Amino acid sequence: MKYEGRCLCGEISYICSGEPVFQFNCHCRDCQRSTGAAYAPIMFFQRKDIHINGNLKFYESKGGSGKVISRGFCPSCGAQIVGDVEDASPLLSIRPGTLDDTDSYRPSANVYTAHAASWDAMDPTLPKFAAMPPRKGA
Repeated sequence: MKYEGRCLCGEISYICSGEPVFQFNCHCRDCQRSTGAAYAPIMFFQRKDIHINGNLKFYESKGGSGKVISRGFCPSCGAQIVGDVEDASPLLSIRPGTLDDTDSYRPSANVYTAHAASWDAMDPTLPKFAAMPPRKGA
């Protein structure tokens, strides 16, 4: 399956040719501030499977893990497209709200729920983790 998407103005587009490695909703304060919302929906793919058309502008900050995350956004409309996390290479994340088919996003968990806003109505069927759960095989 291909995952395709674009920014608000269409200047940046992408195609992900592989399947997501993992996908979740991140409730850390950094994600809240970068999205202006209760959480950031995130899909991680193998970096080699993502092809981006257009030139992203990047902004770096420290995520909930304390590691640097470099967020790529459209320089024209400001839409956040990707996140490049310091300790997650060779993975790259995309923001599912930019997908052409947003129904293809299937989060498997809510992470950093210790930072969740009191008004955030999380899906009760998803597991909740106060921080980032340990990676399998780590």
